[in-house]
Amino acid sequence: MTGKRGSWWAAALAGGLMFAHGAGASTAASGSATQPRVGDAFQWSKAIPPGKEIEIKGVNGDIRASRAAGKEVEVRATKRARKSDPNQVTIEVIEHEDGVTICAKYPGPGNECGPGDKWHTHTHNNDVEVHFDVRVPAGVRLVARTVNGEVRAEDLAGPVEAETVNGAVRVSTSGYASAESVNGSITAALGSAEWTEPISFSTVNGEIHLTLPANLDADVRARTVNGVVDSDFPVTVIGTLSKHRIQGTIGKGGRRLDLETTNGNISLHAGT
Repeated sequence: MTGKRGSWWAAALAGGLMFAHGAGASTAASGSATQPRVGDAFQWSKAIPPGKEIEIKGVNGDIRASRAAGKEVEVRATKRARKSDPNQVTIEVIEHEDGVTICAKYPGPGNECGPGDKWHTHTHNNDVEVHFDVRVPAGVRLVARTVNGEVRAEDLAGPVEAETVNGAVRVSTSGYASAESVNGSITAALGSAEWTEPISFSTVNGEIHLTLPANLDADVRARTVNGVVDSDFPVTVIGTLSKHRIQGTIGKGGRRLDLETTNGNISLHAGT
């Protein structure tokens, strides 16, 4: 769950840097009597079989996800802005062999929606925020990506991949997950330790708090620069023991788990 991020981060940071200029204007406007402009609401639903994925890609705005009662994925999006026209930002739906990708698509040349790394976006100083609310059926994988906003995926029953640049990430699932931010903390609770590919939790400015099954078997590597690493699990340490770094084996080992931040603590908690 760590191999697809290179070009996505390039696109994300491009969009994020442009929004940083627009965000200042939005903040200044918020001190006046100007009311937010609200765009047309978006609603979409479809049954997606277990093992497939629903991928949400935003730029400015939060992504919230919870478990669906039935077998259909449900996606709602709301748009608002201080200066720009919210309806200039469209919501595009792409169906593909791995599932469905839904993007907030900003106006401008070169912007496109596609699954995985097949995505490019640039806000061009557009200050529209798109907030997604997603209902995810059991067994369906959620991929949630935004640039300026939080990702909250709670009480899910399938794999989760959550990414943002400026915002916190909070995940709870009976499956497994990975999460990434730059400016924000990560809090995650995983009900399954049956991942087959390496999973990671990383940020730069923020703490990482991870709860895992008590019967965990993993090869763990946790590192912080300005903070401490703490684990409820007994760890057979490889190399030198340090309060800033742990590398070693939990249980029988085998599955790779990476945690890294620069400014913040890292804690591993044993669940039930």
